[in-house]
Amino acid sequence: MQHLIDERSISYLRAFLFSGDRRRSTWALAGVMVGVALVGGALLSFLTPVGGLVVILAGLGALLMLRDMRWGLLALVAVIGLLPFASLPFKIGFTPTFLDLVFAVLYAVWAIRLVTRQQQDFVLSPIGLPVLVFITLAVFCFVMGLAHSRPSANDLRTFGEVLLGFGIFFLVVNNVRDPKWLRQLTASLVLVGTAESVVGILFYALPATWTVRLLNPLGRLGYPVGLGALRYINDDTAGTMRAIGTNVDPNILGTMLVVTLCLAGVQLVARRPVLPRAVLAVSVALMGACLFLTYSRSSMLGVVVALGIIALLRYRRLALLLMTAGLLLLLLPQTQAYVAHFVEGIEVADRSTQMRMGEYKDTFELIKRYPWIGVGFVGTPDIDLYLGVASLYLAVAAQMGIIGLLSFCIVAIAFVAYLLRAWRTSGKDTSLEPLLLGYEAAVLGSLVSGLLDHTLLTYPHAVALLWLTLGLGIASARTAMLADKIQ
Repeated sequence: MQHLIDERSISYLRAFLFSGDRRRSTWALAGVMVGVALVGGALLSFLTPVGGLVVILAGLGALLMLRDMRWGLLALVAVIGLLPFASLPFKIGFTPTFLDLVFAVLYAVWAIRLVTRQQQDFVLSPIGLPVLVFITLAVFCFVMGLAHSRPSANDLRTFGEVLLGFGIFFLVVNNVRDPKWLRQLTASLVLVGTAESVVGILFYALPATWTVRLLNPLGRLGYPVGLGALRYINDDTAGTMRAIGTNVDPNILGTMLVVTLCLAGVQLVARRPVLPRAVLAVSVALMGACLFLTYSRSSMLGVVVALGIIALLRYRRLALLLMTAGLLLLLLPQTQAYVAHFVEGIEVADRSTQMRMGEYKDTFELIKRYPWIGVGFVGTPDIDLYLGVASLYLAVAAQMGIIGLLSFCIVAIAFVAYLLRAWRTSGKDTSLEPLLLGYEAAVLGSLVSGLLDHTLLTYPHAVALLWLTLGLGIASARTAMLADKIQ
């Protein structure tokens, strides 16, 4: 009897979420939306207008995401790029972030697809096993680290969000199997990167007081407010300001632009781009300008190296684009401050680079004392040591030890090798070629920038961006190789 009830419940759930009868499902959705509107009206009465409006929009967005996972992935891209630190303006025991809500809906929809047998299989992918090993090691190191450091509620929450970010890889590989969908998601990444670049350039170009006025309303969503929200080179408010957009920090903005600019750069020179070439040209120009204004040397290095490698492999016009940008950077009077800033970094002459050298020295000492599994994600056993270093690889080694670092490097190498294999075996001039090389460039750029930046392991939205990019790259490769076998 219980079995029959369960089957009936599942069939009702399937009928609502995935029914082919559009008229019935539309009426059902309309009824739910009316209910949401009534609840939203009540919320507007009891909460602040901003709080009520946020809840209403979140509810409507959740309904769309429940109907189709594409909306969930598009929402994930939008939150990562435009509002990565936004949270609801009220608490439910804790303050949920927009990213938390999108994670919850995405994983719920995937679970429903599995329960209702909309998805019949689980795709591990060729690099799935190394990814699982890395995630397992992360959990193991976190638990072992609790022996010497007591986690706060925020530590537990952040690590949970990081694990959900890792899991985005499997969610994407299992649910994105359509070339059209891959192109749409790639286009959305480029457009979100372009939109955030416009915001970043606008906030940079306006007088500081005007920028603060535009940023202050985001304080209701958990963002920093006031003049302290702006960022300057070496924290010198009398010096050069750095672009931040809505990403709070210029290095965080730079990390996101590495992915989107690499994708857009490859699409710009491809024969079958995901967007009109004129749109891509404007996008590349805007993202390049915004990346320049962040003064993030690690991000700029990542983009140049990644697109340079793709230029050697396939698209020679990328080399011309890079050389033109390089000449403008070296010759224009307006860019000389950036060139000087870059040279100071190479010579270890500025304060921020000198501080990084100190971090590297201390982190090497930590790794020397705890070489194999690190000290976990919360704190260190010794009072003279600390967690926090501007390098993805040293951060992994400090928290997960040499074993964890080796595991991460295996994932990265396996990804690069698999996409190159897919590109070589599936043939050139296919519609999937720019996707394969674009995601190859995006991940390579992230790995290079990670040499001098830790963003991709520290912030949950940046973790999700990296593993989303890895997942889309593997999905592109699997789709290309499957199409090659069919032909």
